[in-house]
Amino acid sequence: MKVLRLALFLIPFLANAQVNHEFIFGDALPDAPTLAERGEFQVGVRTLDFINKNQIDILNTDKDGNAAMYDRDFKVEVWYPATLRTGQKEIVEYEQVMGSSNAEDRPIVPFTFKGRAARDAAPQDGKFPLIIVSHGYLGSRVLMTYLTENLASKGYIVAAIDHKESTFQDAKGFISTLLNRPKDILFILNSMIDKAHFASEMIDQEQIGLIGYSMGGYGVLNVGGAGYSDALAQFVKGRSNGNNAIASLIAGHPDHQAMMDPKIKCIVAFAPWGMNAGMWDEEGLSGLRFPTLFIAGSEDDISGYENGVKAIYEGAVNTDRYMLTYMNARHNVAPNPPAPITMQKGLHFDEYYRYAEPSWDERRINNINQHFITAFLGTHLKNEDYSKYLDLPTDSNKKTWEGFLNRTSTGMLWHSNKKSK
Repeated sequence: MKVLRLALFLIPFLANAQVNHEFIFGDALPDAPTLAERGEFQVGVRTLDFINKNQIDILNTDKDGNAAMYDRDFKVEVWYPATLRTGQKEIVEYEQVMGSSNAEDRPIVPFTFKGRAARDAAPQDGKFPLIIVSHGYLGSRVLMTYLTENLASKGYIVAAIDHKESTFQDAKGFISTLLNRPKDILFILNSMIDKAHFASEMIDQEQIGLIGYSMGGYGVLNVGGAGYSDALAQFVKGRSNGNNAIASLIAGHPDHQAMMDPKIKCIVAFAPWGMNAGMWDEEGLSGLRFPTLFIAGSEDDISGYENGVKAIYEGAVNTDRYMLTYMNARHNVAPNPPAPITMQKGLHFDEYYRYAEPSWDERRINNINQHFITAFLGTHLKNEDYSKYLDLPTDSNKKTWEGFLNRTSTGMLWHSNKKSK
């Protein structure tokens, strides 16, 4: 009888808990590692627009290799520590699309999803490190809101780029992405620092990190000093009517060496593309000079693993680096989970598989990413001691990793390699 009374007593509380709690991308699951939890700051979000004028239009170069010129316009989503006014809620709706503008069988279909940030909230006082985020091909600036919001709550200004000719809505020839990805990243980095906008006074200009996924990883590594191979130059030249615009990004070129900005302190590269396609070589990778965290799936069939991401990690011999591997994961180790709309019957399978992993819960991956990226960025941009979360045994199955609940750190590998001082 007492048990029945207790059950009747709890029913309304359990019902209210179920109704009131809505899981939003980035929320911590019960088995989330320690550093996945949000930080102390409230989070605001705003959209900025920038234009990089008079750039090479590699998609419209004439047959003699004379480059056309155009302006490259960008929308940049910026998350930041905020002070909410009375009654203002830390909730936002992001606009996203299904489909691809270059695929007839995948029409563009707009949808929205929720995040934990307040649109146009007042900025918090203080100085904060800047993080630039670059999506894949194809992608968007709101592809990783679970991470961008989380980092802003921990005292970072996070600027995620919509790369022209490389988004779901604006999908153009791949050669544009090959040429422009590192150029876009550097342009937005400098624009966030040099141009007047709401966050101008908030940025600690000497503490900058880069995060890139797939083609974004390809881009951030180049900005960090890893020059592309001659094979990439020939690939682009052979497909763009003789234009050799990419030469300045090749290893050893003086313009590429001049790109490295000492304000950049570290890099996170999710599944960086190019090694398995011959776009990186030993000389180029040796140019990487900033501490880098690589995150990969052991079964990545886009960027490759042994001959792809792991080979890049092993070739970056001149900097401290770490690599987190999700065993049996493929390429989608960076994005948000699939939104419910992508699960509707009748949709193209790839609307769901832009986000999902066959052997992992994407929400679990998100929490683990939040944990390790917090430790890595905190070490290199805030001079905080997270060594116990980064100095780990290789195989997560053999001993529970620091920061994980007992029996929960399974299915992962951790590699670290610090160059001799």
